[in-house]
Amino acid sequence: MSDTKSSVDGTVLAARVAPEDAGLRLDKFLAKAFADFSRSRLEGLIDAGALALNGKTIRDANHRVKPGEDYALTVPPARAARPQGQDIPLSIVYEDDDLVVIDKQAGLVVHPAAGNPDGTLVNALIAHCGPGLIGIGGEARPGIVHRLDKDTSGLLVAAKNERAMGSLSKQFANHTIERAYHAVVWGAPRAGEGLIEGEIGRSPFDRKRMAVLRGGGKQARTRYRALETFGSPGSPGSRAFASLIECRLETGRTHQIRVHLTHIGHPLIGDPSYGRARQAPRPKTDAEALAYAAAADFPRQALHAWLLGFQHPSLHRTMRFEAAWPADFSALVDALRALKSG
Repeated sequence: MSDTKSSVDGTVLAARVAPEDAGLRLDKFLAKAFADFSRSRLEGLIDAGALALNGKTIRDANHRVKPGEDYALTVPPARAARPQGQDIPLSIVYEDDDLVVIDKQAGLVVHPAAGNPDGTLVNALIAHCGPGLIGIGGEARPGIVHRLDKDTSGLLVAAKNERAMGSLSKQFANHTIERAYHAVVWGAPRAGEGLIEGEIGRSPFDRKRMAVLRGGGKQARTRYRALETFGSPGSPGSRAFASLIECRLETGRTHQIRVHLTHIGHPLIGDPSYGRARQAPRPKTDAEALAYAAAADFPRQALHAWLLGFQHPSLHRTMRFEAAWPADFSALVDALRALKSG
């Protein structure tokens, strides 16, 4: 067994690999050695460079441990988790005593985390709803039932009391929430619609990215259908330059749409983590030149949560909301429509 010297926040925890632990993956060894910590907490500490092997930082969670290896985990002191209200503009689609539906702008982080201690949607919600929101569903992320990535725009619902939090959280867990996204991707799927299935987990090559895994991830399902295709560069029958796709989530994994569309070879235009820009053909007209430039220069992942539906916790009726495309997304689609449609 490993030798754990301490298990208190704000200290350095040490563990030595015993013979019976030989060959374990590093993340599994750490979960065994430091049982007081969740796996997600350990993953975060590894990503932050808080783990050392024989005095040198190690971030490879797939490393196979060897007897006699000494690991030191530096756990930072606990910090106050309660965020403060900040006057940040919100686009409110609907609000009552139980919940608020927001049309989130791209660039706004949903809740405080490493690298974004404030200036988030949570800070804006506390300022808007008042101190009564603090503690609803937890102090660190009050009111937050689900998330959108920082650079994804669109609809998000937040709870204003514990009853609403419990009801909405259960609906998300049971996959009864209706969520639909519009995405602009490179190329176009051969099938006009389909279901993408594949387990999603941390990439074994880059811990900051997610990936479709053969095993060890969480089951994820995304339904998609092509709404429009833009351009057919090159010879007849060649693939379209880009397309507008609707995606509906049957599960809610981190970066799910971005990972799944990349997995089938059609990453989101502008995605800095999962996107792969396509080389544009030589433009024949000014409109084509503008379309190709708009796609190549789009500054964020072209993803917008346009539809959100759920059962209201108190009214006991289905509520359904739609959000128009933001200006940048609309301009991108307009530019691509100048290409010959497929």
